Amino acid sequence: MSAFGTRMNRVEDRRLLTSGGVYVDDLRVPELRGAAYVTFVRSPVAHAVITRIDTSRARAHPGVVAVYTATDLTGLPAPQPFGRPAHSGGFFAELLLAGEKVRFVGEPVAVVLTDARYDGRDAAELVDVEYRRLPAVVGPAEALLDETLLFEEAGTNLAGQRDRDTYDDTVFDEADVVVEREIVNHRVACVPMEGRATAAVFDGTRLTVWHSSQNAQRCRSTLAESLGIPSEAIRVIVPDVGGGFGAKIGIDRDAIVVAWAAWRSGRAVRWAESRAENLVAMTQGRAQLNRIKLGGRRDGTITAYRLDVVQDAGAYPRTSTLAPVTCTMAPGVYDIPHVQSGYRVVVTNATPVNKYRGAGRPEATAAIERAVDLFAAEIGMDPAEVRRRNVIAADAFPFRSATGACYDSGEYGAALDRALGAAAYPRLRAEQAARRDSGCVKVLGIGMSVYVEMTGGGGETAKVTVDGKGQATVLTGSSTQGQGHHTAWAMLVEAELGIPVDRITVVHGDTDLIPKAVGTYSSRSLQLGGSAVHKAASDVRSQARRHAAGLLGVRESDVTLDVGSGTWHVADDPGRFLTWGQVADHTGTASICADVEFASDRPTFPFGAHLSAVEVDTETGMVTVLRHVTVDDAGPILNPVLAEGQRHGGIAQGIAQVLFEEVRYDADGTPLNATLADYGAVAAADLPDFELEAGETPTDVNPLGVKGIGEAGTIGSIPAVQNAVIDALAHLGVRHIDMPMTPGRVWAAIREADAERRSPR
Repeated sequence: MSAFGTRMNRVEDRRLLTSGGVYVDDLRVPELRGAAYVTFVRSPVAHAVITRIDTSRARAHPGVVAVYTATDLTGLPAPQPFGRPAHSGGFFAELLLAGEKVRFVGEPVAVVLTDARYDGRDAAELVDVEYRRLPAVVGPAEALLDETLLFEEAGTNLAGQRDRDTYDDTVFDEADVVVEREIVNHRVACVPMEGRATAAVFDGTRLTVWHSSQNAQRCRSTLAESLGIPSEAIRVIVPDVGGGFGAKIGIDRDAIVVAWAAWRSGRAVRWAESRAENLVAMTQGRAQLNRIKLGGRRDGTITAYRLDVVQDAGAYPRTSTLAPVTCTMAPGVYDIPHVQSGYRVVVTNATPVNKYRGAGRPEATAAIERAVDLFAAEIGMDPAEVRRRNVIAADAFPFRSATGACYDSGEYGAALDRALGAAAYPRLRAEQAARRDSGCVKVLGIGMSVYVEMTGGGGETAKVTVDGKGQATVLTGSSTQGQGHHTAWAMLVEAELGIPVDRITVVHGDTDLIPKAVGTYSSRSLQLGGSAVHKAASDVRSQARRHAAGLLGVRESDVTLDVGSGTWHVADDPGRFLTWGQVADHTGTASICADVEFASDRPTFPFGAHLSAVEVDTETGMVTVLRHVTVDDAGPILNPVLAEGQRHGGIAQGIAQVLFEEVRYDADGTPLNATLADYGAVAAADLPDFELEAGETPTDVNPLGVKGIGEAGTIGSIPAVQNAVIDALAHLGVRHIDMPMTPGRVWAAIREADAERRSPR
């Protein structure tokens, strides 16, 4: 029996929607009884030398347990970035607490422990920190000038670069038309519903840490490295998590300080950041400045493409993968003979940037899809037709892209045509023309994108046990932050073993129970974690068959599992059957267990096409998304309810980036929108009903044939909506608008194009 394609409501939602989830700040376990509360003292300036820190008044405040500064942490190494060290030389190390210098507003300088939470803020204000201000570096373009250095010993703000010396302009010689433009993929905040939160206790032997994270096991190894204690002496537990979007991969400096404070003080401690802290101190996403150059013939054939990336890493490089992934995915879905991509990573006086939904792939797609529209406009061809003429043919897979990625499977042209058909594209173009002819101030724009992304790769663990009561337990290394893992894994086990979903327990996020795991990010869960669960369940089934044959006194080949009833019986004699409990009891250990690791040596490449229809008020610049049609192909769909939820969330985040969201700084590096009253997080009322079409092109990379779906909506929607807004205004002379496309920015673009048209030149 296959569970694939079964619409099933999430089994975890009854608890989450009735009694509620148990997040770190909700924990009332005995170990945390009497815990002290952590409050951080954070820098109010973006770039400064710390000339003095006086903690005496704070220490004297009633209820203060301890006050720690960088001097108390001397000797502890800086935490390593996720994956591998981002950049060589050690110049850009991010210490646990700032000691001599601060490099962004919100950087932790000291930490205060108090008996009561409400005393923490008062005591923190009594920590006297003197700063000698330095000029701030705001934005990647300014960083490249190296006029002000964040790390003087490095002698540059350039933290890394690759492949720019291979650029060759002659590849554009054969092109009839070359378009070139600088585009901004701006900085956004992650804004999970639950901010960062950590609790910790040291009992003299072991350190137990509860942390809101996407992977407990990575937290444990980072803690061991940072605190200099063995991994075996650390237990990390991840309770319910209210969203991560990449910013909760592993554990960052603030949470490590909380764990260290428990060890140092001998008290259990707990910390949950405020929303204001979250918006300045949690890592942020995107922040790329890209230069695109695309050449082609007037028949629509693209012949050469170059993407030059400048990645703003913020004050400290936290990851080594964002710009390289963008460069790898530069050509997108197109078969382009000549592709060049290279990057520079720079540090700036802003919050560090790390992985955020898509992590390098939305940036690549936004760049190539914007370039294709610019090219189509220049040669006067419908953008859909340009895409049709250049997408990789369906019979070309597996396809090695010009940047070295091996696309496993795809039908890019079919996805585009399906999206165009679902949207009734010719009718939309006719309506657009009618509005323009009538002089309507609310014009219609139609934008599209065809995307391919890269998900998964690596391995994941799973352990499936069936006990003497006929109940199954799944221990999974794939940790949920709201994706619906409990439902998905239970469906896989039920399909393999015939044990009903309500008799299956799914456990994750505890390093004592699951010592080895990778976790949830890069849309890897079903293809890797799910494959591991499937493999473990298959192993359990094989073991059970042997036991059942022995009990029934027949050969294994004569035993059949009736998945519908969950019983083992003799073939051709259903009356002689055994329950799962009876079979498990027979093992002598009263359980049957399989502990496996599934590994894949290569990622998968989901793909799809998005079409967005927007209305732009030319008098106010207001943009309204009228329709958003998508075809997202992640291979076979296990549970459409879960997949559609991921797509909805991704599209919402993509549209939000295009129209509303942006982290902004003033010339001194001070954040200008550090509250949700100022930051334009999207609301349901801002969005239309999404029109979802599914494709199901399987992959051979894993036994389930599945690819990732978690980031597809974001990757596809961003260029579709941006292109739609520009398309709406193309007849007025507008050729490009950077994101976010706020009413003010759109209105200014209209006025600028109008002035250009009226110019006597």
